[in-house]
Amino acid sequence: MTGIVVVGDAGLDVVARHAGPIVHGGDSRASVTIEPGGAGANTAVWLAACGASPVLVARVGADSAGRQVHAELTSAGVRCAFAVDPEAATCCVVVLVDDTGQRSMLPDRGANARFSPADLDPGLLRDASHLHLSGYVLLDASSRAAGVAALRAAREAGLTTSVDPQSAALIYDGFLDDVRGVDLLLPNTEELVALTGSAAPGSAAAEWDVAGAVALASGADGASWVDRDGLLSVPAEDVECVDSTGAGDAFDAGLLAAWLAGASRHEALLAGVRAAARAVSAVGAQPPVRTQPSMM
Repeated sequence: MTGIVVVGDAGLDVVARHAGPIVHGGDSRASVTIEPGGAGANTAVWLAACGASPVLVARVGADSAGRQVHAELTSAGVRCAFAVDPEAATCCVVVLVDDTGQRSMLPDRGANARFSPADLDPGLLRDASHLHLSGYVLLDASSRAAGVAALRAAREAGLTTSVDPQSAALIYDGFLDDVRGVDLLLPNTEELVALTGSAAPGSAAAEWDVAGAVALASGADGASWVDRDGLLSVPAEDVECVDSTGAGDAFDAGLLAAWLAGASRHEALLAGVRAAARAVSAVGAQPPVRTQPSMM
């Protein structure tokens, strides 16, 4: 398997794990960590952990956060092809995680919101076989043109492509037109409802004029692959959910690494579920074990 280009956000996650409801106007004790994040970065790090060779294309600020993200991702095996924005700050997301492991996010995309078509070096596509696009690039109107351009350039270069819609609440009219021709669409159940009006995995068949196949992540209900050959489903792994942040990004990476290495649909789904289970079993959106980054 040759390289995988990931186009998406990179930044820092401030993860606050709290017990019980947050006291409005008062204090709520929490356990707080600061880790690299951003959906594109998460997927790239999980791809590296699954044995792939990812390149992450993103936009960061000319600040200490951008330098930290670059160093930590590099130490995790991700090649960073970052555009550096002289004006906007690096992305930062406040993640509130309750005692059931479910997360609520307060994102500031920062420099990522200014991602432009010129930020993708066409030379990166010559050494790659696949391009994965994080849907956040499309969901923000200010970076949408760059996401559409990346998919077009990848198809013209002969790469296969995949897109994760990322957020059901932000899916816009015209989203499916913008991703039309993608080889693999990677929604979760809520995003499938936003796209088709139904949570049933079989409803993905309505997207045949958009995507070659749909791989659906359904959390505790497992995952499904839907294409013209039919529907295939696998169960989720039975693990304790400590923090659901990044589970979908890990699923994408596990599935893509296996599928692009020649695995069957069934094997690819199991690999995605396995990565997602590992993700929810620890705090943070990226693999819990990493070497210490070197200074830039």
